[in-house]
Amino acid sequence: MPSLKDLRNRIASVKATQKITKAMQMVAAAKLRRAQMAAEAARPYAERMETVLANLAGNIAKGSGPALLSGNGNDKVHLLVVCTAERGLCGAFNSSIVRLARERANGLIAQGKTVKILCVGKKGYDQLRRQFEKQIIELIELRSVKQMAFTDADPIGRKIIGLFEKGEFDVCTLFFARFRSVILQIPTAQQLIPAQFEAAAATTGPQASYDYEPSEAGILDALLPRNISIQVFRALLENAASEQGARMSSMDSATRNAGDMIKKQTITYNRSRQAMITKELIEIISGAEAL
Repeated sequence: MPSLKDLRNRIASVKATQKITKAMQMVAAAKLRRAQMAAEAARPYAERMETVLANLAGNIAKGSGPALLSGNGNDKVHLLVVCTAERGLCGAFNSSIVRLARERANGLIAQGKTVKILCVGKKGYDQLRRQFEKQIIELIELRSVKQMAFTDADPIGRKIIGLFEKGEFDVCTLFFARFRSVILQIPTAQQLIPAQFEAAAATTGPQASYDYEPSEAGILDALLPRNISIQVFRALLENAASEQGARMSSMDSATRNAGDMIKKQTITYNRSRQAMITKELIEIISGAEAL
């Protein structure tokens, strides 16, 4: 049985850990609001961009559009862009994204496809390299900033386009966590190349007729590369909000668990102390009666 000094040291250690987890929870809560506002502000622009591109793509004959829209006709080599965080201590946030990417990679390999992985964020790289070290082509570490900017996503988008133009892959899929709430972050896979757009919502009433200048193909040539960077930027913003939400939840759980542990250790300490006092009293009384 541990001594009273050992129990006191344990209680003090858990209390120190509880202060750290509580502080991390408060910091995550403060960062979450800013990250959530940025993610929600980016959604309308990204969704509107997809709508415009979907309408333009609908006027292009199948197989005659830009390569970023229609692809190169093959699907043998797949590039998986896995976006995770640079830090841990955020629950299952990183592992859920990696799990989705791993399942996709294993499924493609089982079909005889070639898989290449581009890791954005150190935590995803650390988990994926255990199984797919040979498939990882590069690790892109996100610089530590208070607010994610488009300048952080644009180089990633340009790198993806550069690899596609060199013929390094045929299909590109982006993996990230879509933020819903503090307790819910949805791992998401979004195909970037060839571009896939959700079906536009059906509209009622008369439809307007548009004339494009320059042509639809010319507009797509200009917008499709930018759309890739925009979708990567939205993924990074969604990840930033999801990371802080997951960290806030996990640190809250850790703080409560530390409190429960302190209570249990305190009860054990008090019982041990009472047992020692009772034993000393018995020895004193027994000695007095022996005299």
